[in-house]
Amino acid sequence: MAVRFAWPSLKSVLHVDSIFAATSAGTSAFAAGGAGTPPPFTVARVFTEWELDSWLALGLVVAAGLYLYGVHRLRLRGDRWPVSRTVFFLGPGLGGIAAVTLSGLGAYDTTLLSVHMVQHMVLSMIAPIFLAIGAPVTLALRTLPVRPRKRLLAVVHSRLARIYTFPLVAFAIFVANPFVLYFTDLYRYTLEHAWAHELVHAHFIATGCVFFWPLLGLDPLPGRWPYPGRALLMLLSVPFHTVLGLTIMQSTTLFGGDWYPSLGLTWSDPWDDQVVAGGVLWAGGEFVSVTMLAVLVVQWIKQSEREARRLDRELDRQEARERAAAAAAEPA
Repeated sequence: MAVRFAWPSLKSVLHVDSIFAATSAGTSAFAAGGAGTPPPFTVARVFTEWELDSWLALGLVVAAGLYLYGVHRLRLRGDRWPVSRTVFFLGPGLGGIAAVTLSGLGAYDTTLLSVHMVQHMVLSMIAPIFLAIGAPVTLALRTLPVRPRKRLLAVVHSRLARIYTFPLVAFAIFVANPFVLYFTDLYRYTLEHAWAHELVHAHFIATGCVFFWPLLGLDPLPGRWPYPGRALLMLLSVPFHTVLGLTIMQSTTLFGGDWYPSLGLTWSDPWDDQVVAGGVLWAGGEFVSVTMLAVLVVQWIKQSEREARRLDRELDRQEARERAAAAAAEPA
């Protein structure tokens, strides 16, 4: 099992795994079909080809450590933090990012477009949802000292944050990004340059967070829409994935130009793999969108129930005050 533990250095910050290194700059040893040709991609390799010496691995560990430290601080002072939020944030949130970037999926993400699309789905749609449900901003606001807490609130409520988290702006960014990436020369550039490839990963995560945080997140963000508006935006995201997935499946041009044919893979055909990639984006996007729409409806129902209970309590208090006032007004 190829697992390495090391502190990131300058070399690891610009880390390129063995497969990526052999394929960079378009002068792939794979094209010659020699010793540099990667072995066939299998499910087993997802679990055996882990790379834990990158900057991303360190970032995930730091994020998990800070989150757990915040939960620990709350418990020390007797405050409660829902276990489900911690599980969601660490498990499918940070864990989902690790699963598609540090495992064997990350090792083959420049070799197979279908693997890259799985990464795309997890980094932009699945992991951000669970990061948002984990409510890390709320946790930070409850544990930080006064001055850092005020600075964080200033950032959250800044004009820039208001613009990017405004649902229509976030939706436009979320929808436009894949088309800009895949239907221009930018995608080929990310295949040839490790730093650009890693930047795309970070961009996927950021884009997903900007879109899903105001819709499903629990943190106190400015300008949040009421639930009907959020449900409408989530519903509108469904056909977008269908159109993009079908366009990729029916495309008569290979994404990345001659990059994938130049690898000389005897166990995978680039055209067939591109069809699979489009199918992953189509089916996966619809499944996630519909599932999250259901989650949003459940949140909407729970919020309505909480509001109804609050109104009932207020009415009960008002009636109690009126009865007390009437009793006090009666003659002895």
